[in-house]
Amino acid sequence: MKRKIVIIGPAHPLRGGLASYDERLAKEFQQQGWDTHIYTFSLQYPGFLFPGTTQYSSEPPPAGLDIHVRINSVNPFNWYSVGRELQKLSPDIIVVRYWLPFMGPCLGTILRVAKKNKRSKIVCIADNIIPHEKRPGDTAFTRYFLKAVDAFITMSEKVLADLRMIEFKKTARFVPHPLYDNFGEKISKEAARHKLGLNKNDRIVLFFGFIRKYKGFDILLDAMKIVKEKVSVQIAPPVKLLVAGEFYEDSKPYLRQIKDNDIEDVLILKTDFVPDSEVKYYLCAADVVIQPYRNATQSGVTPLAYHFETPMIITNVGGLTAMVPDGKAGLVAEPDAGSIAVKIFRFYEMGEDHFIPGLIEEKKKYTWDNMVKAIEEVSG
Repeated sequence: MKRKIVIIGPAHPLRGGLASYDERLAKEFQQQGWDTHIYTFSLQYPGFLFPGTTQYSSEPPPAGLDIHVRINSVNPFNWYSVGRELQKLSPDIIVVRYWLPFMGPCLGTILRVAKKNKRSKIVCIADNIIPHEKRPGDTAFTRYFLKAVDAFITMSEKVLADLRMIEFKKTARFVPHPLYDNFGEKISKEAARHKLGLNKNDRIVLFFGFIRKYKGFDILLDAMKIVKEKVSVQIAPPVKLLVAGEFYEDSKPYLRQIKDNDIEDVLILKTDFVPDSEVKYYLCAADVVIQPYRNATQSGVTPLAYHFETPMIITNVGGLTAMVPDGKAGLVAEPDAGSIAVKIFRFYEMGEDHFIPGLIEEKKKYTWDNMVKAIEEVSG
């Protein structure tokens, strides 16, 4: 009889990196012979917690996945109903994503009810334990959730350390974030730029992903002012910043900063949500991906860049440096405008080709098979 697994977390019709991850993980379990189900949200966030335009994907559902759109994050009656459903389904393993304390009461209650079957082992993939943006109740909600879990996977050493500050007895393991290899294969830079209407001769750096304070987009805008002032258009092609991601907070301060810095002519703003079918064009069009974060645990942008073999400039915060060896797969800057500008110039001095062998070697570490094996092992 097939082993059975349930993955609880965002999935289609929801959009975004968490949904893409859960769907790709489910496909890996299926390929390895598991009877695989995803339980996702009918209501993920109330409006005040979601600053984007929509929570829902415009893409077709992923083929071949059994996705149950069942969980309402704010309805306790629903939590008990879903918990009883999972209790009856009686999977060998329940994998649950945890990324935001707001989800603690909902997920913690579902798991408590589900595990009354005395069979299902609960494994949490913890994206964050301490949230980037703090709110009242964070610690209580997180503790409530953690008590319902049997074992943990973290995708950065930083999150593992945060977990051990609260929960130090249960099994926990660090496993690197696998590659996002579900966005298609690498295409030529020329083809990608043609698709996006970009100049094939420009030097293009990419900021990819939603825009929030902790991601340091404002720092990058100041860095671009320095870069523009030092680059002579007559001598070399300009360095342009391609921004592919939605504002998850008020855009006005950023737009004012862009005007004050006089960098409108070196910015390409694509600030709508990027659908899955278009992700490859942005990663393949760029010379380098920049992650100018103020703080970070891990980033889904890093395994995405590895998949498309695009070098990275990252900041020396959180778990980023563990995934991007300096001088090999990219360059490490401090989280300030001057340092980032220096690394942009350094990248173009070294040349993109310098980093390709290191990217190809490093990406071998980040497989979905490693994640599946770790989940199986920690579940006992």
